[in-house]
Amino acid sequence: MFVYKWPADKENDTGIVSQHSMCDVDGGGISSYAADPPAAGQSLKACLDQALGDVPKERHVATPLYLGATAGMRLLNLTDPKASDSVLEAVTTTMKLYPFDFRGARILSGEDEGVFGWVTANYLLENFIKYGWIGQWIRPKKRTLGAMDLGGASTQITFETPEAIESRPANEVTLRLYGQTYKVYTHSFLCYGRDQILKRLLSKVLKAERHILQVNNPCWPRGYRRNFTMESVYDSPCTVAEKPASYFPSAIVIMSGSGDAARCRQHVESLFQFTPCPYSRCSFDKIFQPSVTGNFIAFSAFFYTVDFIQSQMKRHVDTPRDLEDAAIDICSATWPELLEKAPSLEKRLPDYCSAATFVYLILMQGYKFDNDTFPNIAFQKKAGDTSIGWALGYMLNLTNMIPAEEVGFWKGTEYGPWVGLVLLFVAIILVTLVTIFCLLRSSKGRGTM
Repeated sequence: MFVYKWPADKENDTGIVSQHSMCDVDGGGISSYAADPPAAGQSLKACLDQALGDVPKERHVATPLYLGATAGMRLLNLTDPKASDSVLEAVTTTMKLYPFDFRGARILSGEDEGVFGWVTANYLLENFIKYGWIGQWIRPKKRTLGAMDLGGASTQITFETPEAIESRPANEVTLRLYGQTYKVYTHSFLCYGRDQILKRLLSKVLKAERHILQVNNPCWPRGYRRNFTMESVYDSPCTVAEKPASYFPSAIVIMSGSGDAARCRQHVESLFQFTPCPYSRCSFDKIFQPSVTGNFIAFSAFFYTVDFIQSQMKRHVDTPRDLEDAAIDICSATWPELLEKAPSLEKRLPDYCSAATFVYLILMQGYKFDNDTFPNIAFQKKAGDTSIGWALGYMLNLTNMIPAEEVGFWKGTEYGPWVGLVLLFVAIILVTLVTIFCLLRSSKGRGTM
C-alpha cells in the first residue's frame, strides 16, 4: 500500500506528488486467496488501519482509495473467473468499511502495468516537466527513460522509440502528457515473473528427470533440500501444460540442490522461445521489439536480484560479463556459504541462482542489450523517497493529475514582474555594497590623518 500526497495550494495539473508512506501487506497477493476470498479482504486490514493514521483525519473523506491488481489476478481470471470476481468483491467489501473515498478495484492489463511503471519512473525523475528557478514550469530537454519491471507473475518492458512498431496496435501506446506526444513500445510477458519462473523451473527439472520423486536441482545450492507436493508445481496456468500424464497431486517430491551453473542455465534458457520470429526482429516468444536505445531503469525483482549480488556477494555489476560471472558464482556456492553471507535472507537464498541467471538471459538474449547498451541500465528501487513501480502512474492517471494538454505552467508572479523584482533585488545589493565600500574607505581615510 502506498500513500501519496501533494500540496493543497497547487492545482492538480501541476502534478507535484510524493510518497508519504508505504505498508507491506503480510501474506501472498490477493490471488493466493482464491479458495478463501474473505481472507483476501482481511489481509489488507493492517495496512488500511495504518492509512487511518497516515492520512489526517479531516482528509479521510476526501482521500481517493484505489486497488489495482496485476499478473497474479490476471492468471486467476484466466483459470477461474468466478474466483477472481469473488476475490475482488471481498477486497471491495473490506475497503468500503474505511472512511476513504473508495473508487474501485480492478485488474490491470499487462500493457497498463508496463505503461504506468514507465510514467512513474519518468514523472519522478522529472523527464516530463520540472519546476524552474524563475517560478515557471519547464519541459526538460532530455529523453525519457525506458522502464523494466519484474514482478511475481509477469515482467514488462516499456520505452519510447522512433522506430516503426510492426506489431501495432498490440504493443504501441500513444500518450499525450503536458502537451507533448510520446510514442511508447510496451509488452508484458505473463508467466515470466519471478514466482512463476521459479515454478516453471521446478517443472523443467522434474520433466528432465522423468518426474521421479527424488531429484537433484542444479539451480539450488549444494546442501539445500526441500520437499513439496506435485500439486504445488502444476497448480498454475504457467505450468499446467507440462503436467505429466500420470499425475498424483499429493505425491511428495524430495528435491536436493546440486549447484550446477551450466545445467541451471540450460533449464532457464528452455523457458524462452528465441526462434522463429515473424517480424524483422523479436525479443522472444515471437514478440516484436524495437532495438533498445537510451537509458533504462530496472526495478522490482530486477533491482532486488542485482542488489543481492552487489550487497551480499560483494560483486560489481557494470558489464554483462559481471552479471554472468555473478550468476555462476551464486550457483556454485554451497548452502552453508550462502547462509553465512546473508542469514537474514534464508527464505529467498535458494532461488538467487535461478533469479540471477534469468535476469542475465532476459536482458542479454531476450531484450537484446549488449556491451554498449547494458551500462545504460540503472537498477533502482526508488527515485528520491518514492518507490518506482506502476502504483504512482496508476494513481496519477485515475486522479487526472497529469494533464493531457499543456497548461499554464506559472506559479506566483508572471515572468515580466518576476524578472523586474530580481533585477531590483540585484540593484539594491549592488548599491548596498558600494555604500559599505565608500563608508569603509572614508573611515580608513580619517584614521590616517
